[in-house]
Amino acid sequence: MARLAPNFPFAPEKLPFFYGWAIVAAATVGVVMSIPGQTMGVSVFTDHLIAATGLTRLELTYTYLGGTLASSLLLPRGGLFLDRHGSRITAIFACAVIAPTLCAFAQLDILAHAASELGGFEKTSLVAGCILTLGFMVLRFSGQGMLTIASRTMMAKWFERRRGLVGGISGLFISGGFAIAPVLLQLLIDFAGWRGAWFILAGVVGFGMGTVALIFFRESPEEHGLLMDGDAAPNPDAAAVTEATQPGELSFTRDEALRTARFWSVTLALTVQAMVFTGVTFHIMDIGIDTGIGARDAVKIFIPNAIVSTCVGLFSGWLADRVSVKSLVLAFTSFQCLAYVGAGRLGEPPFLVMMIVGWGCAGGLFSTLLNVAIPNFFGRAHLGAISSVQMSCMVAGSALGPALLAAAKTFLGSYRLGLLWCCAISAAVFVFALLSPGPPAREVGIDA
Repeated sequence: MARLAPNFPFAPEKLPFFYGWAIVAAATVGVVMSIPGQTMGVSVFTDHLIAATGLTRLELTYTYLGGTLASSLLLPRGGLFLDRHGSRITAIFACAVIAPTLCAFAQLDILAHAASELGGFEKTSLVAGCILTLGFMVLRFSGQGMLTIASRTMMAKWFERRRGLVGGISGLFISGGFAIAPVLLQLLIDFAGWRGAWFILAGVVGFGMGTVALIFFRESPEEHGLLMDGDAAPNPDAAAVTEATQPGELSFTRDEALRTARFWSVTLALTVQAMVFTGVTFHIMDIGIDTGIGARDAVKIFIPNAIVSTCVGLFSGWLADRVSVKSLVLAFTSFQCLAYVGAGRLGEPPFLVMMIVGWGCAGGLFSTLLNVAIPNFFGRAHLGAISSVQMSCMVAGSALGPALLAAAKTFLGSYRLGLLWCCAISAAVFVFALLSPGPPAREVGIDA
């Protein structure tokens, strides 16, 4: 599959402004459009799926777990596809997969009934569970995985010195979009019904986002004779270097990156956050009851968390251009410990404040690290392949989080003890990151 012509349908280098800022806008839209494949995009449909399929809530959870874990195993292959064919083709492909998958979800009970009759199965719910597992695998791989990676890696390729700042700016809108998504999706369901809502989302993502990717996505500034950050005069020879790198720029392959401690210090920190955040979000009402704050008040915690996270995300994005990634990882894991201790005792005001501050700060740093760590450490040449392994770990962590916290409640007697174990894991990652040496510098065209 060949890449699209870089200047189709227009040439970015001929515009009167640096096209990297348009890339930031397009990439932000791309991440927001991945919401139908994210947990908050699926959660508003769970009751409708249960009613339509006859599955119990626990059985539905298992299909989501199985599908999400399976998608995490596919992501490293997807990263290689991204490096080979570019962000534009990858995003278009992801949108083309998301759209029919959402349409299939809208007709899930009909498909399950037809498959049951065709295969001679008596329990339609069992067939529905198998279809759901496959559907979640495809949806999570294409939505949470490939569309998100394609958008974020593209943005990272257009900036270097301002990479943290643009990540922070993008994060403001992404956080806002993710925060308001459940409300808007519920309004859409009220307007069009749950089937109609998924059909509409299929059109918005498949046609709308697919068109945005086709028209506005561009692989790198070098393809257009430009340089990163847009603060230097266009270089006529830039396109002659390589389309993904500039002279003297770091360039690690995926295998080389995976052999470094820094890759795993960042990836483990992000994975722990994804795991615990998803687990706490999934069980937040029960955690509220367990800790004495109550279910309704526990849900309200997300509002101040979102405010703190948004402010810290913008500030940490600015800070990322001035301090080392290692410093951000150490701060990130420290706030994780603060949040996990606080989350286990929400009924006590000091611990409630601890949870809000820790969770909000960790959430803001999460987005910044996701944007800057991999390109800053390993360069842009193999960004898709490296980032896909990181995303694979995070997706697997998010799949396991709800089950692990539920197991803690069952076998340890409370969520608090489970969260303390999570705190211990974050502390161990802190120590690992603190002791991790930096990867040896390796420049383009220079053997290690």
